[in-house]
Amino acid sequence: MKKKNSQLLKSGHLLIIMIIVCVGLMIGTLTLPAVTAPVRTSVGFVVSPLQNGVNTVGKWLTKQFSGFHDVQKLTAENEALKKQVSDLTQENNQLVQNQGELTRLQDLYNLDKQYSDYTKIAAEVISKEPGSWYNSFVVNKGTKDGIAVDMNVLGQGGLIGIVTEVGGNWAQVRAIIDDNSSVSGMASNTSEPCVVNGSLLGMENGKIVFSGLRDTDNEVTEGTSIVTSNISDRYLTGLLIGYVSEIAMDSNNLTKSGTIIPAADFRSLREVLIITDLKQRKENESTD
Repeated sequence: MKKKNSQLLKSGHLLIIMIIVCVGLMIGTLTLPAVTAPVRTSVGFVVSPLQNGVNTVGKWLTKQFSGFHDVQKLTAENEALKKQVSDLTQENNQLVQNQGELTRLQDLYNLDKQYSDYTKIAAEVISKEPGSWYNSFVVNKGTKDGIAVDMNVLGQGGLIGIVTEVGGNWAQVRAIIDDNSSVSGMASNTSEPCVVNGSLLGMENGKIVFSGLRDTDNEVTEGTSIVTSNISDRYLTGLLIGYVSEIAMDSNNLTKSGTIIPAADFRSLREVLIITDLKQRKENESTD
């Protein structure tokens, strides 16, 4: 009987405890907003800066990716511009080259018209002696084209030189500026003869020399043109050699000497005209 009363007591205690817990839970439920507010405030204090940091990092990454995309775009545009510049440069170089070739051919055409009495063949320079000047060079025309030794050569404004050796499809030309060159010339305004000698040393100043000119009336001055003489045995008459740049009386007080600026450009020769009329043959034809 006593044991039964003890079990009833324990069951009553358990019931009371359960009632208290239930009441506590009800009260906690009613008061939950007020209880969790400080917790929410604490959590917000910690989480908000973290959230702001995450947002800031996100914006920075977005900006970086956007910048990387812009860099890629600019790089592609830059490469396209480089190619365009390269293409335009190449095109411009080709135009300059074409313009240079056109100018040279125009000069040869004018030269051909200037000496229309002579039969001529155009030829290209294919090799030259070492050095800055075209004082000795080879052209791509020879005996197969009717070229022979002693034929006169014109180019870029005036007399270039004379054929000294010839093969089947090539010919050697010695220019009037060569140290071994000697041309019988004359002043165009007086027809007084002189001797024009080549000088590679003088060409460093753009000049060759003349001597033995008789000019008693002082008619030959700076700028007077010197042409090939009618008494030359190899050079046709009247081919322009150049222009007097200096003139002075010789020690004999009879003749004058000086320097000539050649009419042709001997630094750069690409094409020439070879006169196929030989001096002696031309004179014989004129006599007949």
